[in-house]
Amino acid sequence: MAAHRSGPLKQQNKAHKGGRHRGRGSAQRDGKGRLALKVLSRKVRKELSRVDQRHRASQLRKQKKEAVLAEKRQLGSKDGPPHQVLVVPLHDRISLPEAFRLLQDKDTGTVHLNEWGSTHSFVLLCPRLKHRWYFTSARPGDLHAVLDMAKVADTILFLLDPLEGWDSTGDYCLSCLFAQGLPTYTLAVQGISGLPPRKQIDTRKKLSKAVEKRFPDDKLLLLDTQQEAQMLLRQLANQKQRHLAFRDRRAYMFAHAADFVPSEENNLVGTLKISGYIRGQTLNVNSLLHIIGQGDFQMKQIDAPIDPFLLNPRVVKSQDSGAAMETCAMDAVVDMEEDLKVLMKADPERQESLQTEVIPDPMEGEQTWPTEEELNEANDCLKESSKVVKKVPKGTSSYQAEWILDEDGESGGEDEYDDTEHEDFIEEESQDESSEKEEEEECETMTIGESVHDDLYDENVDEEAEEKMLEKYKQERLQEMFPDEVDTPRDVAARIRFQKYRGLKSFRTSPWDPKENLPQDYARIFQFQNFTNTRKRIFKEIEEKEVEGAEVGWYVTLHVSEVPISVIEYFKRGAPLIVFSLLPHEQKMSVLNMVVSRHPGNTEPVKAKEELIFHCGFRRFRASPLFSQHTAGMHSLIATGHLLSVDPDRMVIKRVVLSGHPFKIFTKMAVVRYMFFNREDVLWFKPVELRTKWGRRGHIKEPLGTHGHMKCSFDGKLKSQDTVLMNLYKRVFPKWTYDPYVPEPVPWMKSEISSTVPEVDME
Repeated sequence: MAAHRSGPLKQQNKAHKGGRHRGRGSAQRDGKGRLALKVLSRKVRKELSRVDQRHRASQLRKQKKEAVLAEKRQLGSKDGPPHQVLVVPLHDRISLPEAFRLLQDKDTGTVHLNEWGSTHSFVLLCPRLKHRWYFTSARPGDLHAVLDMAKVADTILFLLDPLEGWDSTGDYCLSCLFAQGLPTYTLAVQGISGLPPRKQIDTRKKLSKAVEKRFPDDKLLLLDTQQEAQMLLRQLANQKQRHLAFRDRRAYMFAHAADFVPSEENNLVGTLKISGYIRGQTLNVNSLLHIIGQGDFQMKQIDAPIDPFLLNPRVVKSQDSGAAMETCAMDAVVDMEEDLKVLMKADPERQESLQTEVIPDPMEGEQTWPTEEELNEANDCLKESSKVVKKVPKGTSSYQAEWILDEDGESGGEDEYDDTEHEDFIEEESQDESSEKEEEEECETMTIGESVHDDLYDENVDEEAEEKMLEKYKQERLQEMFPDEVDTPRDVAARIRFQKYRGLKSFRTSPWDPKENLPQDYARIFQFQNFTNTRKRIFKEIEEKEVEGAEVGWYVTLHVSEVPISVIEYFKRGAPLIVFSLLPHEQKMSVLNMVVSRHPGNTEPVKAKEELIFHCGFRRFRASPLFSQHTAGMHSLIATGHLLSVDPDRMVIKRVVLSGHPFKIFTKMAVVRYMFFNREDVLWFKPVELRTKWGRRGHIKEPLGTHGHMKCSFDGKLKSQDTVLMNLYKRVFPKWTYDPYVPEPVPWMKSEISSTVPEVDME
């Protein structure tokens, strides 16, 4: 009787784990003194109950709400800076003086007018609302002023037309402001009351629908009467403020007044006194100051004059009569020199340096170049190594010998020569002496040099036919599929025209030393060991470290040293004077790698190394980047983007593609023409690998004749319609053309709407 055997579906119970019930003594005896591995775990989080979680969330919401309310209460109050509002009309039919007239209501508060050139601004003090405003506007057509004022404005008030909203000029201005980054904004419509009553409702509906594309979920306010102006002021005061990172981390100021004191040595340079309210962060006198469009400077001292725009006028008691006498804030300006208080003076030991470039050491770049004798010796060795010994039939010329194929189907050459095949050939010769004697009678040994001119090949070349075919190929290449493909010049040798380029076996894996052949200007720039970590450390210090200096909301006067007189002249013509404090290392020059995307409104081809105007965070400067566009007279918005890294070792590689066409095609060989036009160029570029548009790869064997024809071998047979390509690469470097001084641009009119500047956000 057969024994029963369990099948694969037999039930298997879990094994009993006896170690679970062991005592401490038995576990220690089994371990024999061995210690368990220390487990690295994350910090244990304290688990909160559901009630505690709700309570914690409620506390966080309450704290955020209180922070928002505190910010609203401080802005425009007696302890904070005035609420700065930039008024931007978006249509040609908007009347800016009419809007200012409605906002300057004497029943609302006290108005103080300021007129600088063609820039109109005024301060509105409203004790009833416990708020003070500072309304500004840019000169008509000055887009740079609009962008600069938007960098420091608390709120932007856009004035819309009731029928069209904005025209092409206004749309262009909005594109630039959105690219730069918008602070808090409000939309107001001017001119609704001038329409018939029946059309007012329909007009507001159509305008709201049109505005939704750029300003979704934003309410339109009216600005036609005094009552509507008061409602607009309440809306501006109660709005939640948007934050821009580049101004939240720095102290900045919009100048209300400025004065220039020339130095004794030079009247063109002196001390610039700038008065205004501190915003953003606390300003230290030892830090550097950047004047937008002018450059970086140092401060001497910070004064604290009387605030000329006090929300509540002081009450001064007379000593003689004891009668109370109210004095306005503007009357206190007369006695400003008497009540002047010096807050801080610069310490030369702690003051930031203005050094922007590294002083290079001329001995660091010393190199040893080979002598002429060493170069000649290397050329002789190259010629000797290029000779190939082949066995050919008797009576064969050197030209015919080049086309005799080896056993592997290719003509002999240095790269294809195989030592194993040569050894097998020697063994076969030793085994069969009779065949060797017969072969010696019919064959002879010939040494072929690759640099010998062949007159026979040149005699068979029809130069007129070559020129006609070249013109035909140029016409066909108008629809080329490779954008880097270029024509080899006829009047300049290719080895001279492309002497700065190199060939690479693989663009992805071939090594390229970032410190190799650097231009002389690269010795003047600063290089951060780790820019990201340095940036994080500085931002962390700003949040944690307490800075001594002028607090936010104080009205102060900054004494800026070594300022050219052109700055005050620029300010007197009506341009805004805006200053920002600099963080550590922000004055130092380095290489910026930026990622940008083309603006849809710009379709013209972009040229390299042309001068452009950049708005980068709070800076405005001129530079010549590698990819840009220059337009004559007008400024055009080309691209927007962000900073990728600050790294001089990041390489920008330029590629050019030389193309040739197969003239005669053999098994794996082909004669290629039109890539070069002389024999020396073929020999110069011989080490560079070739490829074709259909995926073949190969290299140059040797030149044929003196007209630039060359014999090439490939990894497969070519097609007659294929094109032979040679990739050449070189590293390109940005020009040292940084200029912080940007002159006044040409005003843009409605008929010429292609004007603004590219905007790249540093933050």
